[in-house]
Amino acid sequence: MSDKKLIQTRDAYGDALLELGKANDKVVALDADLYRSTKSSVFGEAFPERFFDVGISEQDMVSTSAGLAATGFIPFVNTFAIFLTGRAYDQIRLQLCYVPLNVNLAGSSAGLTQGPDGASHQSFDDVGLMRGLPNMTVLVPADAVETAQCVWAAAETPGPVYIRLGRYPTPVIFDHTYKFKIGKAVIMREGNDVALLANGHMTAKALDAADELAREGISAAVVNVSTVKPLDVETIIAVASAVRATITIEEHSVIGGLGSAVAEALAEHKMGPLVRMGIQDMFGQSGTADELLDCYGLTSPHIVQTVKKTLA
Repeated sequence: MSDKKLIQTRDAYGDALLELGKANDKVVALDADLYRSTKSSVFGEAFPERFFDVGISEQDMVSTSAGLAATGFIPFVNTFAIFLTGRAYDQIRLQLCYVPLNVNLAGSSAGLTQGPDGASHQSFDDVGLMRGLPNMTVLVPADAVETAQCVWAAAETPGPVYIRLGRYPTPVIFDHTYKFKIGKAVIMREGNDVALLANGHMTAKALDAADELAREGISAAVVNVSTVKPLDVETIIAVASAVRATITIEEHSVIGGLGSAVAEALAEHKMGPLVRMGIQDMFGQSGTADELLDCYGLTSPHIVQTVKKTLA
């Protein structure tokens, strides 16, 4: 996808939040002293009266957002994914999910590609934590176009929504005709040998891998599963039933995220085999994003290799 424009999903998020703020004066944004990194600063500069930097106080930020939502506002809560889902888990669980309230959580700089800051800042369990909460919707957009539509969809969705965002430059794979819908997986490419189910920037890498596999005579379907919860079980079962094997690909632990969700769906329908590509029950380390993706086996060549091994 070398000819595709590269945009960080966190940048697309900031621009979309600004546009949403222009259209709806009930939208407010909160940040925990990382507004330049999360890109909520774009909203804050345009609407300072609707922007709240609470400092390094994630639990207080979520509690404040609950109060704002309870009084009719539509909050977007921003910080790194590792801090948002880890430090404020109890507040998210009881004050947002239990009620529930329309608070939208934007977990920025998610996953392995957070990069040089290392294990303390790399979130591998955020999707699993949020997916396990009742009433929570979990979105992992694949590119800038889908990210923008996720923001608008989240504002209109009852109950809390978690949007996973990255700082990794990601190819724009959708155009202006694309229509995102919560709970709907999108078949990007048909295939009858293997199904590659991915989300986040792994979807672009899965498409690249499918191109290489096609040159070698292997037909790979590619499905963008940007909604991890609620999962589009119907589409996943339909695709999996037409191939010899299914492979999930995510920049997240294989425990609790997309791989786990798909495994549960396939098991309940007595289907397989399944291979889960992701981080294998370990912490991260410091390095550039591309170095880490290669180290943890999350590149297009690694996908190609895994497909060949699985089919063999």
